[in-house]
Amino acid sequence: MVRIAISTAFVAAVIGLASAMSLEQRAPIKASVKKISTVTNSTNVVAHDRARLNHYFKKNPVAELATTGSASVTNEIFSYIAETKVGSQTFDLIVDTGSSNTWVGATTKFTAGSTGKSTGDAVSVSYGSGSFSGTEYTDTVSIGGTAATKQSIGVAKSSTGFTGTDGIVGFGPEELTEDTVTGATEVPTFLQTLVSEGVITDNILGVSFAPLTGSSESSANGELTFGGVDDSAYTGDITYTTRVAPYWGVSVSKFAFGSTSLGTTTASGIVDTGTTLFYVPTAVYNKFLTASKGKIDSTSGLVKFTTKPTKNFTFVIGGTTFTLTPAQYLIAKAQYSNWGISSSSGYYTFIGDGGSDSPNTILGQSFLEFYYSVYDTKNNRVGLATAA
Repeated sequence: MVRIAISTAFVAAVIGLASAMSLEQRAPIKASVKKISTVTNSTNVVAHDRARLNHYFKKNPVAELATTGSASVTNEIFSYIAETKVGSQTFDLIVDTGSSNTWVGATTKFTAGSTGKSTGDAVSVSYGSGSFSGTEYTDTVSIGGTAATKQSIGVAKSSTGFTGTDGIVGFGPEELTEDTVTGATEVPTFLQTLVSEGVITDNILGVSFAPLTGSSESSANGELTFGGVDDSAYTGDITYTTRVAPYWGVSVSKFAFGSTSLGTTTASGIVDTGTTLFYVPTAVYNKFLTASKGKIDSTSGLVKFTTKPTKNFTFVIGGTTFTLTPAQYLIAKAQYSNWGISSSSGYYTFIGDGGSDSPNTILGQSFLEFYYSVYDTKNNRVGLATAA
């Protein structure tokens, strides 16, 4: 009897160890990303962002995603790039939480290898600032060594608005892929495939960005965490709010510049890694211009000031006040050449006219470079915390 008890205990221990190893293999996985600039004039950044905003303003955004009628506005943008291996090829793909399809072939053409299989279905997506159309394939897609072996990808036959990059890896909600591929209502995102193949346990993405420093045009200053969050990338607590569909939507309220209220009405916002600036509703924007004594500069397309501001810009999400200091919301003069700015005046990076339609607030890179963001499909929520 003692021998049987020992054997049973041993078997239980082995099973427990195997289970623990399995869980460890599906722990969150990190991958680095880099920021690049292809900008020669900041007006092109503004034009690119506004085109995306107009796309988001559509009353039926999911249906609009499936069209390819939008013309390219500009190819000059700031982008966070994930070096992505598809089959045996490597592509530089834009990290985009504002869309959900993954596709390649804008610059480097795709050649199917032994793992690449065409489904024969057509795929097309418009982003407002650009578009692509082509054929759906399945292939092994790997970022930072983390691979989904049977990932749906679009292979571009034609594209506009993506010079200098190869396409997009989409981290938006799956519903944004609706009607983008013939023969399928929706297609799985990269993270969904990682979950279904057991690479990670939870469909959760953590994103850490950081501004370019000095006069550098590119830097490996970002990190993606697949399957969870990186506790070392933020300080304090993460503020979670229920996602407002169909994007990674949040409700934003109580905008202020210093002690001056810019509006308390709740605005409809999107957390978007593919947008450079920070856009707010028209009413908030106009009050900000008055309070800050800023003026729209026709040369740069940005808000220009002659007296350096000292007040913080704040707003509230999920009961938490988020703050951008002057050091955070002003373009560093060492970066002027990367924005195509030749003037010695000062410029705001974060503020723009988001319009009055819904959504009307976009939390782009100029905000996300100072706040850690979490895109939690598992719990249908968006998280924000102060970057470490």
